[in-house]
Amino acid sequence: MKTAKSTNNYIPKTPVTIECNVEKTLEVLGGKWAFLVLRELFDGTQRFGALQRKITNVSPRALTTTLRHLEEHGVLERHVFPTVPVTVEYSLTPKGEDLHQILKEMKLWSAKWT
Repeated sequence: MKTAKSTNNYIPKTPVTIECNVEKTLEVLGGKWAFLVLRELFDGTQRFGALQRKITNVSPRALTTTLRHLEEHGVLERHVFPTVPVTVEYSLTPKGEDLHQILKEMKLWSAKWT
């Protein structure tokens, strides 16, 4: 009895993973705390302690990780002042400020549909 040859050797000519701008944006904004950090920074420059007080239930480690992630992606800037103790403030970059309208629209969508 003859068996059929497998045709599973197909190799696509184009990459299987196609980068999408929305996916890239969600990668930058991903994580549980990113939206909440941005919400607070839309009101202006904030210190770490103020952010931690305003964002309920965020641990120092989670906040630090989120701030570093957003900084690495150019969404916010970290300003260190040589005081005793050291003062660190966070503010949005122009790239981060551009997210304000997008997040407002997401809020409106959520109010309507969720």
